[in-house]
Amino acid sequence: MKHASLILASISLLGVTGCSMAPTYHVPTTPQAQTFKAEPGWQVATPADDVAKGQWWKLFHDPVLDGLVEKVAITNQNVVYYRAAWEQARALVQQNRASLFPSISSSASTTRSGSFAGGTGGNVTSGATTAVRVSSSYSAAVSGTWTPDLWGQVGNTVKQSKAQAQASEANLANATLSAQGDLATNYMSLRGLDAQIALLDDTIKGYERALTITKNKYASGTVSNADVYTAQTTLNNAQANRRDLDRQRATYENAIAVLIGENPSSFKLARAPWAPTVPEVPSALPGDILQRLPTIASAERAVAAANANIGIQKAAFFPTITLTGQAQTSGTELSNLFTAASSLWSTGASAALTLLDFGARAAKVKGARAAYDATVATYRQTVLTAFQGVENNLAAKNAYAEQQGQYESAAEAAGKAEAITRNQYLSGTVDYTTVTSAQATAYSARVNQIQNTVNRQNTAIALIQSVGGHW
Repeated sequence: MKHASLILASISLLGVTGCSMAPTYHVPTTPQAQTFKAEPGWQVATPADDVAKGQWWKLFHDPVLDGLVEKVAITNQNVVYYRAAWEQARALVQQNRASLFPSISSSASTTRSGSFAGGTGGNVTSGATTAVRVSSSYSAAVSGTWTPDLWGQVGNTVKQSKAQAQASEANLANATLSAQGDLATNYMSLRGLDAQIALLDDTIKGYERALTITKNKYASGTVSNADVYTAQTTLNNAQANRRDLDRQRATYENAIAVLIGENPSSFKLARAPWAPTVPEVPSALPGDILQRLPTIASAERAVAAANANIGIQKAAFFPTITLTGQAQTSGTELSNLFTAASSLWSTGASAALTLLDFGARAAKVKGARAAYDATVATYRQTVLTAFQGVENNLAAKNAYAEQQGQYESAAEAAGKAEAITRNQYLSGTVDYTTVTSAQATAYSARVNQIQNTVNRQNTAIALIQSVGGHW
């Protein structure tokens, strides 16, 4: 048995450094840009000092939002799925890497046997004296087998699985960023509805007072019953709109529950004062985006995996060589089990080569090259889509910022017009239709002001996502 280590070492030394059949990998070229059309000269900005890298949601200074977003990475089931897929991909890398080394196994056995002697005719029940002979035997064996990676098939398989694991990690990052962004967007929309609800509740109180005043004026004979009906209609429509806001809010609340992995039936998010914070999003250069965006990283790693697959398929044209070795020993006593006289050893080698497959291997190589071309196209399309997303969000950010001042002015002017027409109605110089028109205009202007702020918040979130979620 002392030959075992020598045999196994010999198997390892017989290996030859394999060569790779895969083409040399280079990251595919993509269309570049020095700056963005929507915002020329966009440069890297310094984030707020109180915001840790990656915790972009803290720019909104909302503790409730902070708690919800931090749950996403733990309890969002889509994120849990991608995390499990990543762990599975990492395990596959380890599994494939193990194929580069010999497989070694061992076995051992012991046997006791005996025979009866003496007696008449071997009849042990006749009363004659009987003797029992007992003997023992022991054996142990170690064997090894190895298929040297002469043509790089295993090495390229490891490269492929490693690239796929890296792509899976990027998919996890993208799923996390996407879920966090969706949650933040739904949260901002919900808080915007809270602001609209508060506004509409105040408006309804005003409509109720107006209805009371109109009824009193009708009772005194200064207005017609038509004004009462008009005031009642205005109030009823506002109350119906209030109920619809509750419906919309429930939709966002349920979406938030699912995003943090909770049952919507038991999840409640209390109303809170609106915090119309619009963060100044730190910016990034186009080249930096290519390094940070998870979707681009995943697409590039898919290209690397496809490149390695070409080498895997080309290696099938060459023979597979398998080396084996075995050492075995046996004896009747444990003390002499490992002596040279009781040991046997053997080594061997075998080769296998497909001589004729009617073009199957060539077709697989051709298919692998086509698959590589497809992943390159996907990668380039992903890069273009990333630039498109940044351009769209920059344009939206600029437009909404310019609209904000206009909506503020419109809301202020509409409020003044509403107050003037109300006073005119009380003095009897205008009819109630003029009042309701001014009320509707003022309410719409205030809603537009709230919605524009929500749009600016959600655009900031979308822009953060389009540049990779951190800076």
